[in-house]
Amino acid sequence: MEEKSKRLIIIDANSVIHRAFHALPPLTNKKGEMVSAVYGFLLVFLKAIKEFQPDYVAACFDVKGPTFRHKKFKEYKAKRPKAPDELYLQIPIVKEILMALNIPIFEKEGFEADDIIGTIAFLSPIETIILSGDADALQLVDSKTKVFALRKGVKDTVLYDEQLTKEKFSGLFSYQILDYKALRGDPSDNIPGVTGIGDKTATELILEFGDIGNLYKEVEENSTKAKKLKPRIKELLLKYKEQAFLSRDLAKIEKQVPIDFDIEECRWGEYDKKKVEKLLEDFGFHSLIKRLSEKENPITENLKLW
Repeated sequence: MEEKSKRLIIIDANSVIHRAFHALPPLTNKKGEMVSAVYGFLLVFLKAIKEFQPDYVAACFDVKGPTFRHKKFKEYKAKRPKAPDELYLQIPIVKEILMALNIPIFEKEGFEADDIIGTIAFLSPIETIILSGDADALQLVDSKTKVFALRKGVKDTVLYDEQLTKEKFSGLFSYQILDYKALRGDPSDNIPGVTGIGDKTATELILEFGDIGNLYKEVEENSTKAKKLKPRIKELLLKYKEQAFLSRDLAKIEKQVPIDFDIEECRWGEYDKKKVEKLLEDFGFHSLIKRLSEKENPITENLKLW
């Protein structure tokens, strides 16, 4: 019974850093270094710590360079604009603070942070909360795993469980999000989907047929259900079938990344307090020192920036 009460937070570090960078006004430390993304990252992290009182924490990062998805589709994420150098320069600072907090960092060449997150969530034997700057990880939501995501800025957060995920996707289960993206695509990642099919139609098709495997089986057999589809929809589905299955593969978060994961090495709270306080002082984050030391009573009020 005691084991069930334990909780792991997995930080989708790059997405939180990106969200913080764009949400907060420029902030520099006494050395003139831009640290607003670091500050925002820590605000979100400390809010999650307060709210969920985890026993374990792990952080996942992207690694520069192509992933296995680029090998499948060279145009993957090709339209995404490059982030400013001021953002990238803050990532090592976040890592420095995480290491001072004894939070293990996971990253793997050829994979995205989402894949590392998916793998750790899959391996985790306890309740798991993914802290993310976006909703990309919602396909991982299940009875054991939730996603604590930022909706707007760094203060508006939402905890997605199975029910809330279903509501967000108009009745689709979390495991059907992949099939939805296979049809609708994902412009932010340049995942094509089925050309000509948008949100509403993609949702309706998955609600009706369950998944794209069954959808294509019935369309190709011209089943009774398939006959009710508009001719144009059937034409698009058949024309872009290969694109649909490719899109599903691209959108799928990997859960078998070869990493060394031992949950006991992620135990939260065992760090050199003076070292961390000195580090936060050096960056000018005086207001965060008190927040870090407060380990009781979840935050309910809105966070103030500075």
